[in-house]
Amino acid sequence: MNKCLLIAVVAFALATNVAAQEKKTTADSTTQKTDTLPYIKYPTLPAFNIMLLDSVTIFNTFNIPEGRPIVIMFFDPDCKHCREEIKRLVAGMDSLKNIRFYLVTSVHDYGRLRAFYDEYHLGDFKNIDAVGRDYEYFFITYYGVKFVPDLVLYDGQKNLVKFFEGHATVNDLYELTHK
Repeated sequence: MNKCLLIAVVAFALATNVAAQEKKTTADSTTQKTDTLPYIKYPTLPAFNIMLLDSVTIFNTFNIPEGRPIVIMFFDPDCKHCREEIKRLVAGMDSLKNIRFYLVTSVHDYGRLRAFYDEYHLGDFKNIDAVGRDYEYFFITYYGVKFVPDLVLYDGQKNLVKFFEGHATVNDLYELTHK
């Protein structure tokens, strides 16, 4: 009888401890995702590689010059929301001429990327400095991407201004870059 009682007490204690650990782990992982993403811990523009449309040239964001605000837009060329976002941005590009735009995707198919580029006449805009592929999947990890499109705005000194999850309006970008 005493053995059974001892086993029951030990089993209860272990079960309680395991449940407490699971609860703590879940709370810690949620906190980590929101509080310790690299872009929050290091709010300056990170250096990462973008393979440009020619599928040969690699551009590193370290080489983005200072002096003008910077937007990095992460998108998928087949995404309906991304297409709507680029339509809005292109329509308002006259008021966003002071911003350097870099459009980045993780999609492997350069044909789809080129079709997106051509469909929205992205080559016609002097402030769209690069369109290409994040072949190292840096953006997804660094910014904790959950949705597309995502836009990240940096000031002219490459300091984080705002991370837009889902979309940003032309007015949002204009106001934040004309303070």
